Amino acid sequence: MMQERSTKPARVPSSLLQSSFQWTICCLVILLSMGLQTSPAAAAEDAPDTIKQGPLCDGAASSPTMFAPRSAPAQQILDITWLVIGIVGALGVIVMAMIIFSIVRYSHKDGDNAEEQDEPAQIYGSNPIELAWTVLPILIVFVLFMVSARGIFEIEKETPPEGALEVTVVGHRWWWEFDYPEYGFVTANELHIPIGDDGTEIPTFLSLQSADVIHSFWVPQLAGKTDLVPNRDKNHLWLQPNMAGKYVGQCAEYCGGAHANMLITVIVEPESEFKKWVAEQQKSAVEDPKVAKGRHIFERTACINCHTIRGTVANGTFAPDLTHFMSRTVIGAGAAPNEPKYLRQWIHDPQTIKPGCDMPAMKLTNEEIELVCQYLETLK
Repeated sequence: MMQERSTKPARVPSSLLQSSFQWTICCLVILLSMGLQTSPAAAAEDAPDTIKQGPLCDGAASSPTMFAPRSAPAQQILDITWLVIGIVGALGVIVMAMIIFSIVRYSHKDGDNAEEQDEPAQIYGSNPIELAWTVLPILIVFVLFMVSARGIFEIEKETPPEGALEVTVVGHRWWWEFDYPEYGFVTANELHIPIGDDGTEIPTFLSLQSADVIHSFWVPQLAGKTDLVPNRDKNHLWLQPNMAGKYVGQCAEYCGGAHANMLITVIVEPESEFKKWVAEQQKSAVEDPKVAKGRHIFERTACINCHTIRGTVANGTFAPDLTHFMSRTVIGAGAAPNEPKYLRQWIHDPQTIKPGCDMPAMKLTNEEIELVCQYLETLK
């Protein structure tokens, strides 16, 4: 005997309405939090006196954020991001509105007589509706794909833009090496690039490679993230800043114990200032007779096996070039400011500042540490 079909509408659990509102609120909070900025003054006030943070962006925001682009590639990425957020956000609003309407309209209410209620119109088998929810998603995906593909091909240029400064970036565990082949010198952890004295945008073309494991170069306000993969051809990235300032980024690929302290500092400065910096970097290390004792201690320890100081016997390549060490604002790839008290702590035991780094404690006496630090402080 065939069972009679029930005409009673399906009862929607009341908890579903609450869950839908919670989901919507969570999405709004996430979107708002991505755009919020913390003022530099507030960040400074909140920082404990005993822990001094690494460099903060002073070009556009108090911390690295893709929502304050200051370079052509970063602006392209943000434009695509807003397009995607706009489309999926509109779809999300429509879907949530339909869900909420259905919950409110068809949920069971006190006093309803189930036997008197008619079953809502059944729309399965509707060709127009099925065609719409098939064609529209295809069109949306196609638009997003084409826009994203065009942006990727533009951002990942394989040839330098005309008039670009070329820099080779080498990722190490856990620091950055910057080679300026046009000018014939190598520096570390702080990338200096120019902008015209009148604000003209000057592109910088980066060739990225790794000396050990996979790293990822990411300065959100200047460009997207790009991997540095060992034992393969170099990846490429270009920057075209439109505002002078200091921008910070981070290795965005987990690369080992000290990964979190592998900060990137990019200093965008007027072209005239950049040329002065280049001229200083091209010089050999300062020779100051007043710190000869500290230099001798440095040259007779294992320091020279890892570090290079041009004009001395130190010619190591496993650690940052120290020829102009004091021209940098940070030590340990952003683990601490380049200030005397942190420098002495670094020489005494680097693990107290950057746990997991490869530099060992050299077991020097307090007097020897003081002499070595005095020598390093002359390397400007």
